[in-house]
Amino acid sequence: MRMKNKYRKPTSLRCNAGSRCSSSVLLWSLVGCLLMLHLYSYIRDQDVHSQESHLHIGRHPEILELEQFEEDSIQIPPPRKRSPRAAKRKPRKVHTSLIEEFLDESSQIRHIFFPDQKTAIDPMSDNGDETHFYYPGRIWLDTTGNPIQAHGGGILYDDRTKTYYWYGEFKDGPTYHAHKRAAARVDVIGVGCYSSKDLWTWKNEGIVLAAEENDETHDLHKLNVLERPKVIYNDKTGKYVMWMHIDDTNYTKASVGVAVSNFPTGPFTYLYSKRPHGFDSRDMTVFKDDDGIAYLLYSSEDNSELHVGPLSEDYLDVTETMRRILVGQHREAPAVFKHQGMYYMITSGCTSWAPNEALAHASESIMGPWETIGNPCIGGDKIFRHTTFFSQSTFVLPVHGIPGLFIFLADRWNPADLRDSRYVWLPLTLGGPVDQPFEYSFGFPLWSRVSIYWHKKWRLPFSWRGKE
Repeated sequence: MRMKNKYRKPTSLRCNAGSRCSSSVLLWSLVGCLLMLHLYSYIRDQDVHSQESHLHIGRHPEILELEQFEEDSIQIPPPRKRSPRAAKRKPRKVHTSLIEEFLDESSQIRHIFFPDQKTAIDPMSDNGDETHFYYPGRIWLDTTGNPIQAHGGGILYDDRTKTYYWYGEFKDGPTYHAHKRAAARVDVIGVGCYSSKDLWTWKNEGIVLAAEENDETHDLHKLNVLERPKVIYNDKTGKYVMWMHIDDTNYTKASVGVAVSNFPTGPFTYLYSKRPHGFDSRDMTVFKDDDGIAYLLYSSEDNSELHVGPLSEDYLDVTETMRRILVGQHREAPAVFKHQGMYYMITSGCTSWAPNEALAHASESIMGPWETIGNPCIGGDKIFRHTTFFSQSTFVLPVHGIPGLFIFLADRWNPADLRDSRYVWLPLTLGGPVDQPFEYSFGFPLWSRVSIYWHKKWRLPFSWRGKE
C-alpha cells in the first residue's frame, strides 16, 4: 500500500505519467536554450559591428578606398554562324562554362582574359597621373619595354639595398607537350630577376640561375622542370638562398632544389635537390619569420596535404622536424604571410591549368594546426570569386609602413602560350572577425578576416609610392 507524503508540495505540472512530465521539461529547456542562444548571437553581432567600426575608424582613408571593390562579369558569347560545309568538316566545340572559354585559345572572348599588346602597362611612358596603376591581367613591361618574365615567383625586400627583387620562372620560349598526356611546358631557361624601388617600375637583372643545356643528368637540364622559385636572405651567413620545385617532365621526381648567392642579383650556384623529410614535394614556398627562423611549406602525398618544417640555420637544408597540415584538403600554391603575431596562408585547389577557388587559412603557430577560414576573394561576380579572378596564388607581399595592407600576387596561366601568362596583383587586407565561428563552439577565433579585393585598375596609396 502506497503511503501519502503529507510533506510533498503540489507541482504546477499536472501529469499522470513521468514520461509526459519529462517531455514538457525537455521542451521548455530547449526553448530556454534557444532564447539564450538568440540573445548571445545578438550581443555577439553587436560586438562584431562595433569591432569593425573601430577598425574602419583607425584605417587610413586610402586603404578604405582600396576596399571599395568592383563588380564585374563576363558573358559567354553566342556561337558564331558557320556554313553547313564547315559544320560537316569539323564539329563545333560547345562551351558550357567560362572556365572552358578561358582555356580555349580560339575563344571569342580571349581578349578579355588576355588583353593584347596595345593595352600593355609601360612604366617608362609618361602618362601623368595615370602612372603606378596596376591592371590585373594586362601585359606588364620592364624598363626596356619587354614583357616581365617572373612566373610562379616571389618578392624579396632587401634591407641592405632598400630594393625589391622579384624572382620567377623565365618562360620566354615555345609552349609544347612532351607527349600526348603531358602538361603544357616550356623548356627550362632559368630564374629571372627584376629589381624595383616602387613595386611598379621593374629593371631586368637577367637570368640569375640558368638552365643546363648539355648535361641531361643535371636537375636544371632544359627538359626538366623548375617552378616557384623563392629567395630569402640569411642574416647570419650573409647569403641569399633560393628554394624551388625541381621535377622531371612527368612530375615523378617531386623534389625541392636549393641554390645560393652572395648577391640578390646572382649569379646563384645550384647545390642539390632532395625529397624533404623523405616525402614527395611539388608546389612549395619558404617563409622567414621575425626571429630569423625560416620554414619550408610544400604540397605532398600526391598533393593531398601540406607539410611544414623549419630550415637549418644556414637555410640550406630542412631539419628533422615536420608537421602535416591541411590533411586531405588537396591544396597547392601556398602563399604565407604574418600579421599581428598570427600566421595566414592562401592556397589553391588542384585543377591543373584551370583556375579554381582560393582558400584562406590561419594559425597561431606556423607549425599548425591550421584552420580554413574561407574564400578571401571579394568583388567581380560569383565566377570571378570562385576562380580567384582567373588566377592562382604565388606570393603575398606586406606593404612596408602600412600595417594590415598586403599585395596578393597571382599568376593567370596561359597554357596555350605559357610565356604570355599574366600577373594578377590585388590589394589584400586583414580586418574584422572571420565570417564563421569555430565548429561546435559559439566563440569566434582570434584571427582576422582575409580579404582580396577585385579592381580592374588600382594603385598603392599616394603617401607610400616612391618611399624606400
